[in-house]
Amino acid sequence: MPQILPTNYSLIQSDSLPEGLLDISAEALHTLIPEPTLFHLPGKRPETLFVSVLLHGNEPTGFLAVQKLLQKYRDQSMPRGLTLFFGNTQAARFNLRRLDGQPDFNRIWPGTALPPSPETVWAGQICQIMRQRGVFASIDVHNNTGLNPHYACINQLDKDFLHLGALFGRLLVYFTHPKGTQSSAFAEFCPAVTLECGRPGQPHGTEHAFEFLDSCLHLHEFPLQPVAKQDVDIYHTVAQVTVAEDASYSFSDDAVDLRLNPDLESLNFTEIPAGTVFGQTRSDRMPLIARDNDGNPVTEQFLAIENGQLRIARATMPSMLTLNERVIRQDCLCYLMERLAIDSPD
Repeated sequence: MPQILPTNYSLIQSDSLPEGLLDISAEALHTLIPEPTLFHLPGKRPETLFVSVLLHGNEPTGFLAVQKLLQKYRDQSMPRGLTLFFGNTQAARFNLRRLDGQPDFNRIWPGTALPPSPETVWAGQICQIMRQRGVFASIDVHNNTGLNPHYACINQLDKDFLHLGALFGRLLVYFTHPKGTQSSAFAEFCPAVTLECGRPGQPHGTEHAFEFLDSCLHLHEFPLQPVAKQDVDIYHTVAQVTVAEDASYSFSDDAVDLRLNPDLESLNFTEIPAGTVFGQTRSDRMPLIARDNDGNPVTEQFLAIENGQLRIARATMPSMLTLNERVIRQDCLCYLMERLAIDSPD
């Protein structure tokens, strides 16, 4: 397993892009950008569009979309200023979410529950820098490891956030947990959105992200009227489900505490009834932990073991279920959502 570099680096800023950026692969990007770096590019309108990519090294779609955007404006001025942030290029070298010993680069931003580290320092610096520069909107581009549709995540139900998310598609997820995400930090001073662009390596994911970024560059302002409620489907994350640290799990090995069903990710963004089976257990000890948006345990509200089967205890909608066992341990098994019942998104 690759080891991390010494974490004594500091944030780098530049007003020009390194030569070769438009043609390099995400795996080789560390040779040009070895450390977290901000690039401030001018445009016709001064309000800056902030775009972060590769906070997770195994999610390259945002980087590929940015390459396509930069190729389009190679010989012409951009409609507005653009600040690009390239995150975990060292993890991208090995196509990993993060390297062993690194924190998750999308959990280190102001508001995080993680202890102070060099990463939390530069994340805070970025927020200070961008507050001073003025930001029109913030976009953080991600992939899913599991089978999920494209959707946008927002941290506030303000109309500008809803308009920004709806520009990507009608499926929106409102979340306030986990803490320390890039979008939640930027939401304190500008409309912010996280794009979930499906699995890596899908050309339509890159195209969708590119078209969205280009549209945001051309967007002069957000509409004054609220988003029509019939134009969006909004879901609220109510719980994060993780595997207990001392519990073993697998999709193929029976000699574990929890043998997960191999077709589990087909349940993503499907409203499932109480009683839906997630897997089989070897004992009556619950191997999963569900926590609400304040971090409080709510496992019994959502999960139960009956006759050796781990079942959902109430109707819900899961997202981000994945078959990647490493990602499950590093992040979570899934999120559980409910449709947001509001008369008007505004």
